[in-house]
Order: sequence, then structure tokens, then C-alpha cells
Amino acid sequence: MGCGSCGTGKPNGCKSNGGCSTGGCNRLNVHDWLMNLPFSDPESSCKVVEVSFKQGSRKEFFRNTTLQFFEKGDYVTVEGVSGYDVGEVSLTGELVRIQMKKKGVDEFNPEMKKILRRSTERDIESFQISKSREKEMLARSRAMARTLNLEMKLSEVEVQADGKKATFFYTADDRVDFRELIKQYANDFKVKVEMRQIGIRQEAAKVGGIGSCGRELCCSTWLHDFKSVNTTAARYQNLSINQTKLSGQCGRLKCCLNYELDTYLDALQHFPDYADQLDTAMGPAYLIKKDIFKNLMWYVLPNNTKHYPLTIQRVKEIKRLNQQGQKVEELQPVEVTSSKPKEVEPAFVDVVGQISLRSLERNDKRRKDQQRGDRRNGGQQQGTRGQDSRPQGNQGRGQGPRPQGNQQGNRPQGPRPQGNQQGNRPQGPRPQGNQGRGQGPRPQGNQGGEQQPKPDA
Repeated sequence: MGCGSCGTGKPNGCKSNGGCSTGGCNRLNVHDWLMNLPFSDPESSCKVVEVSFKQGSRKEFFRNTTLQFFEKGDYVTVEGVSGYDVGEVSLTGELVRIQMKKKGVDEFNPEMKKILRRSTERDIESFQISKSREKEMLARSRAMARTLNLEMKLSEVEVQADGKKATFFYTADDRVDFRELIKQYANDFKVKVEMRQIGIRQEAAKVGGIGSCGRELCCSTWLHDFKSVNTTAARYQNLSINQTKLSGQCGRLKCCLNYELDTYLDALQHFPDYADQLDTAMGPAYLIKKDIFKNLMWYVLPNNTKHYPLTIQRVKEIKRLNQQGQKVEELQPVEVTSSKPKEVEPAFVDVVGQISLRSLERNDKRRKDQQRGDRRNGGQQQGTRGQDSRPQGNQGRGQGPRPQGNQQGNRPQGPRPQGNQQGNRPQGPRPQGNQGRGQGPRPQGNQGGEQQPKPDA
């Protein structure tokens, strides 16, 4: 989960040492708080350096036999299997001794591998070429394992910087016989094959992701020591045993259930033991919850859904009376005030008559006027198109100029012609033309106006 926004082109992102704004450089990061402290005897300083591989998913210790001083973030070439490998320095100085003591590694072990040199450009180029093969190898290796019907899941492939060795990380419930699979891998990839089985939590750490808290997974950023988690931790913290909510992305119980367990155990020491049931005159009262923040114990009576919060002193007193063979008449619960402010119900407001219909009618009229203007502009554009090239006698219209008028049928000024009710045609012979209309100039008027009368012969 290295940084991808710094643009340095390096496999593990920038060298901000954990201060990157993207948060991707904090994978298994350790802050060296002893870095700037002076030492009186430099010769007694730690000669071992912690080097991380595969973007912080794997760390190992290497002895620095050279006279060079390496800082955090430097790329170094170290001893590998029948070759060399390239890693990034993740920790130096006296803090390495603390890490080695924590993991049980001997500082003066003669079999500890050594740092060869500071990585050159050729080493970095070979490292990048080897890393570019990993995705293709992972896809092909999964297909081969599926062909052999092996009950295993390949999660990651790590290729050595010189390309001579490849480590295949897998998860499996039972023992897997992959002797034939190793032969196929060696013949196909031309590398030395190493199969390494990991757990479900380690697989989730290598894949990475975002937890329910909204941050990166703890196992992907800083947690490397996985402890067992059981449902007892959830019961001490009064959490509902819901497998969906208590499980992480690995399918196991979340590691963060152990973070506050010690605090809950210290707070529960003040609560009385064997107080799961209290004898009362109304029946036995059963314990349902312990509130360590308010020091209250919640009980419920049979055939009653009401919860009774009791103080620790009251529970001890009732338990003492029960041991003497007495039953209390009342539990004497305390009143619990909610820390949340009480929501005020909004008052009823009569809004009838506050919305005027005139505004709605005004908007409707404005919209209609706009649509009418758009149609008028469209009609004028169509009327001005091709006036000089109109065909002769098309649908009874003459060749003369078009009459002037609007589309609403304004009649021309002057005396109206005499005619009948069926079109107001004048008396006399019909004019010569296409479908009864003449070829002369058209009268001035609207599109649907009447023709002017022709003088009698």
C-alpha cells in the first residue's frame, strides 16, 4: 500500500517517513525515537539494520559489515538465495536491538545475512523488472493450482530482485501435497520455488484494506504480532455476540477487541461477583448488563420488560440479605438521566393561505408567453425561407408576393368585398389560374384573407 501520489517512481513511494498525506507510507512503520540521541561510545552501536521488502509486508535483519551509514528509506542490496535481493532500510540504530529482543533474534548470530552494498541503478532496474512479473505469475500460478484441484489459495508471489527465486504465499485448511505443482512452477517460470504457508490474518495484512473504523487495517500498517481473540473479550465489554459485526476482513474476530480489554477488566474488579441473580418478593431478578462508566448493574424481572438500574452498593446489600435467607420487597432502582439533549417536538403550524395562487398563475402565464414567442420566432424563420424560389401554382397559390399580415388573421383595411357565406367570393366569372386563383399579385392581407373583387365585364 505504498504512496502513489508523490511521483518519485520508487516502489515504496516517497521518503516522508510516515508523514505522507495519503497515509500509504505508514505500512508497518516504526518511528525511531532514539535517532537523534548522542552516544558516548560509537563503537558499541548496533551494527544490524532492519530491511523491509514488498512494500513493508516483510521485514528481516541484516548485518552491516560495511563502513557506510544507511538512513531510513535508503535502498540496499543484501544477500539472497543463490543471488542478491533489494530492500529498503526501515530502522537503524539502537532501536533495532529492542526490536530484535522483542522478536527473539540473536544480534551476534553468525548465520545472519549481510548487506552487500548500497543499491546501484542496475540493481534498481533489475528489481523493478522482477516486480513487474509478479502479477502475471500470480494469475498463472492460480490457474495451475486450480487445474490440479488443490485445496489452497495463493495470496501473493514475491520474486527476488535478481529473478532467480520466487516465494509463493498460500493459505490452506489442511495439508496440501504440492510436489507436482512445484515442478510445474519451476519449468514454467524458470525460478527456484519456495512455498510458504501463512494464516488468514497474514493474508489480510498483505492484501490490505479499510476497516469499519474508516482507517487502514491495523495488520497492514503497524500490527505484526497477532494474538488470539475469543468471544470472552466481547462479553467482558458488553458487546452483542454478532459474528458479522465482530469479524474483520479476514473472517476472524477483530484484533481491536483486545485493545480495551485490560481497561474493562480493571473496571470490573469493583463489581461484585456471583451477582447474576437476586431474590426478590416479585421473583428472581437477572443481570443483563454492567455499566462501568456509571457503575450501575441492570436487572430485569420475569414477566416484565422494564429494566432496573441498581448501584453497586445496593446490589451488595441485596446479596447479603439473600445469603441470610431474606427477600427484598423492592429493588430501589436509580434514575438514569440521558446525556443526550431531549429533542423538542416541533409545534404545529397552519400554513393554509400562506401560499398565494397568484405567484403560481404568474409563473404559468410567463411560461406560456415564452412558449408562444418561441413558436412565433420559429414561424417567422420558416416564412423567410425560400420566398423567391416558391413553385408556381402550388396548391392554388399564385406567383406574386406573399400578403403582409400576422398569423392571427388581421384583416386588411378597406371595405369588405361582397360575397356569399361560403368563402365570400365575388360575383362574376372565375379567374384564370391554378385551382381558381389568378397569377397576378396577391392582395395585401393575412394568410387566410379574402380576395379583392374583380370588376364586372
